[in-house]
Amino acid sequence: MIAPEYVQGRGFVAEVIRTPRTKSARIQVDESAVSIIVPLALPDTRIRKLLTEKTRWIKEKLYLHQQEAPVSSKEFVSGEAFPYLGRNYRLKLESGAFQPVKLKQGRLVVTLPADAVTPELVKNALIRWYRYQAQQRFAEKVQRYAKVIGVKPTEVGIKTFKSRWGSCNVRGEILFHWKVILAPHRVVDYVVIHELCHLKHHDHSAAFWKSVERLMPDYLECKEWLRVEGAKFDI
Repeated sequence: MIAPEYVQGRGFVAEVIRTPRTKSARIQVDESAVSIIVPLALPDTRIRKLLTEKTRWIKEKLYLHQQEAPVSSKEFVSGEAFPYLGRNYRLKLESGAFQPVKLKQGRLVVTLPADAVTPELVKNALIRWYRYQAQQRFAEKVQRYAKVIGVKPTEVGIKTFKSRWGSCNVRGEILFHWKVILAPHRVVDYVVIHELCHLKHHDHSAAFWKSVERLMPDYLECKEWLRVEGAKFDI
């Protein structure tokens, strides 16, 4: 997977996604994350200019998402605990030029300019990191379990869902809620197996659950863990 590329805007950080599948630039705002999708060779100067021109629109979108999001108990300050794959890691804020979040010596290190540290920017950086880790982990686990189940998904992606942990369709496209990456490995495995089995059984029939159980005899424990603990995920 290509390492993420970021540009710091006024009050937000945008991820630059370069792709040969687009001929023009477009900006999207999803939850607390800002992305700009651009052609492969678009110069950095042009990207920065576009973000500057759209700053007001981006901030309005971010504000709307913040208003719609559940109230978080997080303050996004150093020492606060954040979950990742079933373990809690303490947040460490450092001053400097913006850098992608790093998991270093048991700490989630967020580096931002001293004059730009706000709860919103810290949250933005953390969600970026979670989504990137989720994309990597899910791709790895899908590849491993798909071979065992005997299915070939056509696409694996990350999305923010309101009331589900994953989805798949008849075209073989699978999407996972990035927050699943907060859960223990075994629970993440359950969600992956669940969606992959849907490529064979497009319902929750007895045959579907039998397929899940064949790979994960203790799936009911994982399902219950997600039902109870998943509701407490707070970022």
